[in-house]
Amino acid sequence: MIDFQNSSYFKLSPIDPQAAHKEVAPLLVAGEELLSAFKGIRDSVIFTNKRVIAVNVQGMTGKKRDYTSLPYSKVQAFSVETAGTFDLDAELDLMFSGLGTVRFEFKGRVDIRALAQLIGSYVL
Repeated sequence: MIDFQNSSYFKLSPIDPQAAHKEVAPLLVAGEELLSAFKGIRDSVIFTNKRVIAVNVQGMTGKKRDYTSLPYSKVQAFSVETAGTFDLDAELDLMFSGLGTVRFEFKGRVDIRALAQLIGSYVL
């Protein structure tokens, strides 16, 4: 489970959602579709039409994995920060009532506004 006291995912880069499908296919419910996917060094984050799935790879071999489901229905607020001239990372914060905040930091040219629109379409 995500530690909401230290809940950051860093240096996420976009990947093809179909590449992430095999990883999370057993977790998907009827009618759930992968919309966007990002991968860090070991961890990954998948955005579906129902939730965000955070995959935390654990252990030396990486065989142990934690899958945290973050339903859009539980998001109380969200914030995006675009990349700047010198700070090239964009950030997305999702705030959950009673749990805390999860921060996703994206590197490179991620269209954070499109991601915010996606989140907004399910949260608002």
